[in-house]
Amino acid sequence: MTVPSPPRVLTVAGSDSGGGAGIQADLKTMLALGVHGMSVIAAVTAQNSLGVQGYWELPPEAVRAQLGSVLGDIGAQAIKTGMLASPVLVETVAEVLSGVDAPVVVDPVGVSKHGDALLAPEAVDTVKSKLLRVATVVTPNLWEVAQLTGVKVEDEKDLPRAAEAVLELGPAWALIKGGHLPGAPVDLLTDGTREFRLTAERHDNRHTHGTGCTLASAIASHLALGEDVPSAVEKAKAYVTGAIARGFPLGAGIGPVDHAWRWRGGQE
Repeated sequence: MTVPSPPRVLTVAGSDSGGGAGIQADLKTMLALGVHGMSVIAAVTAQNSLGVQGYWELPPEAVRAQLGSVLGDIGAQAIKTGMLASPVLVETVAEVLSGVDAPVVVDPVGVSKHGDALLAPEAVDTVKSKLLRVATVVTPNLWEVAQLTGVKVEDEKDLPRAAEAVLELGPAWALIKGGHLPGAPVDLLTDGTREFRLTAERHDNRHTHGTGCTLASAIASHLALGEDVPSAVEKAKAYVTGAIARGFPLGAGIGPVDHAWRWRGGQE
């Protein structure tokens, strides 16, 4: 009997030793949503619920070799990028992905949930000039919007201006995450022509480690499953909202969202 293969999604990101974000969150999300997750590790962090104690980049040739191994043999229906750390790693990944015919979801990781830097300042320009040009969807939070464009979002009416500035850097779609705004959380998704505002209930839960990684991976997973961008983002947001609602304590600091909340009896 031949068993059909599930859609394949590749994450290119950093490893989180605490298991709540990064490669670990990506692969958990992909499994939860029914796709086969694969990984290219770009950096290794020493990280727990209290923060990031250190990180080490892999050599660019190691990252390029991992990409070649997976894409040259297995292939991918969607690709997600996360922590890439340095200009040379950003450039290496962007160069390879520019020749791949699959949607690319870019999470422009700049800092951790605890405020620890995960992208060298000199790498920001490389993200802007190289990586965002290969992105199907880019998913910046408000701090990352300011880092990439200089636009400061202070309330919901600033979201379209922020999205316009991000789209000028080359992605097909921009998802501006407004979760840090006061009031009900509102995200804006746009390709410059169509505009979608996505709202969700705000959950009073401090255990939100891994939300950005999880959302981007969920979008990539739904794209691999055949959804268009607006539908993939909508379904990914529903999954992440449930995961946030059931985030749990771990260690002495900020715990992770629950990637397995549907398996544990949660309802959409």
